[in-house]
Amino acid sequence: MSEEIVDVLIIGSGHSGGMAAKILTEKGINCLMLNAGPVADPHKDAEVKPTYALPFRGFKQPGILPHVFQANEFNANTWVDEKEVPYTYDAEHPYNWVRVRLFGGRSLFWSRQSFRLSDYEFKGKSHDGYGDDWPIGLADLAPYYSRVEEIFRVTGVPYGLPQYPDGNFVPDDEPWTTSMLRYAAAGKAKGVPVCKARSALGVDGLASSVNLLLPDAVKTGRLKAIPNVVVRELSVDKNTGLVNEAHFVDRLSKREMSVKARVVVLAAGTLESTRLLLNSKLANSSGVMGHYLIDQVYGPGMVCAVPDARDGKGTREIMGGGGLIPRFRNIDTKAKDFVRGYALNLYSNMGGVSPHYFAAYGEELQQKLDSYYGATLSAGIMGEVLARYENHVSIDKVAVDAWDIPALRIQTRYTDNEFNMARDAVDTATALAEAAGYEVLVKNYEPNPPGYSIHELGTCRMGDDPKTSVLNKWNQSHDIKNLLVVDGAAFVSGGWQNPTMTILSLAMRAAEHLADQMRTGNV
Repeated sequence: MSEEIVDVLIIGSGHSGGMAAKILTEKGINCLMLNAGPVADPHKDAEVKPTYALPFRGFKQPGILPHVFQANEFNANTWVDEKEVPYTYDAEHPYNWVRVRLFGGRSLFWSRQSFRLSDYEFKGKSHDGYGDDWPIGLADLAPYYSRVEEIFRVTGVPYGLPQYPDGNFVPDDEPWTTSMLRYAAAGKAKGVPVCKARSALGVDGLASSVNLLLPDAVKTGRLKAIPNVVVRELSVDKNTGLVNEAHFVDRLSKREMSVKARVVVLAAGTLESTRLLLNSKLANSSGVMGHYLIDQVYGPGMVCAVPDARDGKGTREIMGGGGLIPRFRNIDTKAKDFVRGYALNLYSNMGGVSPHYFAAYGEELQQKLDSYYGATLSAGIMGEVLARYENHVSIDKVAVDAWDIPALRIQTRYTDNEFNMARDAVDTATALAEAAGYEVLVKNYEPNPPGYSIHELGTCRMGDDPKTSVLNKWNQSHDIKNLLVVDGAAFVSGGWQNPTMTILSLAMRAAEHLADQMRTGNV
């Protein structure tokens, strides 16, 4: 590339990179965005085929994407090929790293659950003594949450619960079905709050960087973007110690290139941003980079049947919709076997049921499938995983990707705290179902492997002390002031909440602070 020095280089185009680009360009700052994959054009790149025309009839091809449970034959080409971009782990402790390198990243596939963290997460150590507090609290981030909620059109109901902070909502006036009302009444009788969930409406059903953030940046005329380039390494000016250049490779031609920048903002996703810094051997005077990897417990839950809806009686007045049980453990009292807490996603289902729910075959099984069609209610955990130093990533000594960039090795596992929390969640969901008069069909206490939630966080945590953290409270490297990390790597703890609203709000806050610092010449 030319010797031109860009004002800000943004690596990554998902929610955090898109937000950084929007804020910085609107502040008059020129940005260049690099993304490791192509721009997806559904009209050009997608085609409609009947299931019978596919070699594997819609199921995932064996041996392809073994850690992406969400993949099937219809969407297999949207996920990162694990042979092209491998990672390693201990065989007894697998990790599911689910990645997307399309322009817009995983924001294109976001479930749109939209929650604020509470001070039970931001100030968790002050509440229960475990781990570390964030250097910021809810009051610091609340104004940014409100602005993000407006952009993404978050719908919700205010409940006034400190562990489930209210926000700037589009009112949710949709009435609950009777199956949900009965379950909520059972919860109230047992002191368990059953609430409506909160989600981003977005525009036309999409709440991504591509449709809600990047168009605003492009409109300013100050954003340039290059797809299909994989960043290999960052380098620093030997005289100033500041990061000044990114070296990258064309994904298709493998041509090596570089670009100079006044500021670098990493937004490649928690583990890719950390991988880049570890490969660059930068910003780790604390020694904690790569450590404290966290995600959320998914998998445990239960499914029950609503008797009134069986045998074709499940009308839209009875079935449909969903809810959320926000964290209620370890708020005013202490649970016996675990710290922190979990939430439960609730879904009242009007569709078919899995044959795995029944110990039956043939005609008897078909009769049960028919009888229970449109009559089930499910509950699934979203549980906090504790931040532990030993759960970490490092650069593998052997494995490299298709461009000879060293791969990550991921070493993490769940402990009794997570397993005990999962058991309590399933038992709670089951008790409420039985109290509501529902028939429990199946329970699962076994968590999916770490990473399944696609909410990997930590590894470049923020903090006030440069000896124990990688970033300051503005997402700025303690070591290199013109280097920022604005994705989930900055998290100190993860809570039970989908992290996207927090990532977006942190990126907005960090970008505005960076713009001020650049204007005054401090960066």
